[in-house]
Amino acid sequence: MSYYFSKTLDVPFDDAVSRARKAITAHGFGVLTEIDVAATLKKKIGAEMRPYLILGACNPKMAHHALSVESKIGVMLPCNVIVQELDNGQVDVAGVDPVASMQAIDNAELAETAMKVRDMMKAIIDDV
Repeated sequence: MSYYFSKTLDVPFDDAVSRARKAITAHGFGVLTEIDVAATLKKKIGAEMRPYLILGACNPKMAHHALSVESKIGVMLPCNVIVQELDNGQVDVAGVDPVASMQAIDNAELAETAMKVRDMMKAIIDDV
C-alpha cells in the first residue's frame, strides 16, 4: 500500500503551490502550517535543495472527530501535502494517505474517519 497520492504537473512551482492551496480549500480543508523545507535547510545547515514546500492541511470536522475517538491522534495531524520541484522542471504534488499512516491504530471508528479523509485527500490531489 502506498502512503501517498501524487500528481506531476508541467507548471511553474509557484503555480503548483497556488493550485494545491485552492484544491485544499475547495475540499473543506485549511492550511494550518507551511514549511519551506529548502529555505529551512539553507538557513540551518547551509544545504542547497530544490523548491520543496510542506502544507499542513486540516479539515476541522474530521480532525475534531478523530481527536474525540483517539486522543493521541494529534501526533499524526495535520494531513501533509507536499509540493516539490523535480530535476526535470516538473512539479510533483503529493498528499498523505491517512489510511496507510493510521494502520497501526486499532480503533474502528478512527479507521472509518481515515477512509473518509483518504477520499478527500485523493480528491485534493486529483484536482490540483
